[in-house]
Amino acid sequence: MKISARNALPGTVVDIKKGATTSHVVIDVNGIKVTAAITNEAVDDLGLKVGGAATAVVKSSDVMIAVA
Repeated sequence: MKISARNALPGTVVDIKKGATTSHVVIDVNGIKVTAAITNEAVDDLGLKVGGAATAVVKSSDVMIAVA
């Protein structure tokens, strides 16, 4: 598979929390946890399982940072 995004972070799925329509999938990337909110259907279609390999792909035109 080829993809245009340059920020592809391979890791291991460490948690999947399914909600009514959306799942939160946590991927461990070299000790750093990356969480993605995707549809439950996408979790099933991708065959995501805890302990399985997955890649977090970050594609964004803006990154915002705030402090209190």
